[in-house]
Amino acid sequence: MKVDLFDFDLPDERIALRPAEPRDSARLLFVPAQERPFEDRIIRDLPDLLKAGDVLVVNDTRVIPARLNGVRRRGEAVARMEVMLHKRESAHQWRAFVRPAKKLKEGERISFGDANESAACLLGQLHADVAEKGEGGEILLDFSLSGPALDEAIMAVGHMPLPPYIAGKRPEDAHDSADYQTLFANELGAVAAPTAGLHYTPELVGALEARGVSILRVTLHVGAGTFLPVKAEDTADHRMHAEFGVVTKDVADALNAARARGGRIVATGTTSLRILETATDETGVVHPFAGDTSIFITPGYRFKAVDLLLTNFHLPRSTLFMLVSAFAGFERMRAAYAHAIAAGYRFYSYGDACLLERVDP
Repeated sequence: MKVDLFDFDLPDERIALRPAEPRDSARLLFVPAQERPFEDRIIRDLPDLLKAGDVLVVNDTRVIPARLNGVRRRGEAVARMEVMLHKRESAHQWRAFVRPAKKLKEGERISFGDANESAACLLGQLHADVAEKGEGGEILLDFSLSGPALDEAIMAVGHMPLPPYIAGKRPEDAHDSADYQTLFANELGAVAAPTAGLHYTPELVGALEARGVSILRVTLHVGAGTFLPVKAEDTADHRMHAEFGVVTKDVADALNAARARGGRIVATGTTSLRILETATDETGVVHPFAGDTSIFITPGYRFKAVDLLLTNFHLPRSTLFMLVSAFAGFERMRAAYAHAIAAGYRFYSYGDACLLERVDP
């Protein structure tokens, strides 16, 4: 499909720069299947829209401070570099995006830390050599530290990787260290939050459980590639970056048992949906999974695992808007987004959400 079909106009003031407070007071647009009217709700209404026996699947990845400031020295010349980690390859290697990429060559070293910060003592202690240079500013970094020592160094010198549509409008602050983590965040490795999960509170979880809705956890370490624009003219020519995910045997067994009892699988966010669809075979059976996925879902895809999707409102021309268009119908989602814009819904990572029923092609 032509990527232009997934474009739409979004007023700048619709981009949320802070989350709703409390989190479950954000707005929720219910988009039912079969052309029933849209319903304007709030996140706190979610238990009323689900049924006893349904299973909510959440992503328990935890965001790391993946934005690193460093310097590259070449003789007397010093160049400042901004590095965004996006996928761990080994105990000491990360794939990353770097700016400015043209000032960096394979084999050169970047030293991390900022002389204006308390972490300045790490400058000269945390280094990374450029093992490979790829396209679009992507590099493979070979760090001087490994394993937990590298993790600790990144936590010390890194910054919370706010999406560019937020970071370009205001600086990161102390609130973001909590605001940009979900209630379920546990497994370190994401460089972007699974944002649909940001809406949950302990009170909402309690109400869902009282309704008879169970909550299961999967892991997908969200990469910075989720924010990359689709530069291809046709979706067939776009390459997704791989992300590491896990569905345990216990979770797979519980999902299969719930489906056998007639329960619906409700994915919290596109990340949960993508790892579930990766782990599910053509007959609808969910299998244990641990590995990389680069699944790219566009209209025409036949969903195997997920019945409903709770997700935020996404960017024009993005792979995520393509995914929701596949899930709930292309024209249906264009109408839903037009309704949301006209009704003043807040968009993107810190914005409002929609609950979508699946429409099969």
